[in-house]
Amino acid sequence: MNLNEKEYVEKVLHSYEEKKVTKLDELRELDKKAKKGPMIFTYLFGAIGALILGFGMCVAMKVILADLMWLGIVIGIIGILMICFNYFIYVKLLNRSKQKYAMQIKALSDDLLNN
Repeated sequence: MNLNEKEYVEKVLHSYEEKKVTKLDELRELDKKAKKGPMIFTYLFGAIGALILGFGMCVAMKVILADLMWLGIVIGIIGILMICFNYFIYVKLLNRSKQKYAMQIKALSDDLLNN
């Protein structure tokens, strides 16, 4: 067996070994969990805002609903406002989510730093 084959066998063997969950893994998972909800909401809210802005632009440029240009402008402004406030909503949701998991994350961090 040459060196490359031996490394491959060790790599395959290592991939099938049972992995132990450490406190660092738990800390990473909690951090992901704290950021996941606000991130999903932000992407969805931003995409919906962009779609509303696009629809408003289509109406304002008389591509659809040709007689309602004023409605297109209003719908476009609503989309622009949604996009503009998206970041501030994200920050607020992220802070709220961080407060929710703060005690667990601090306890795990202190335990890891003391060991």
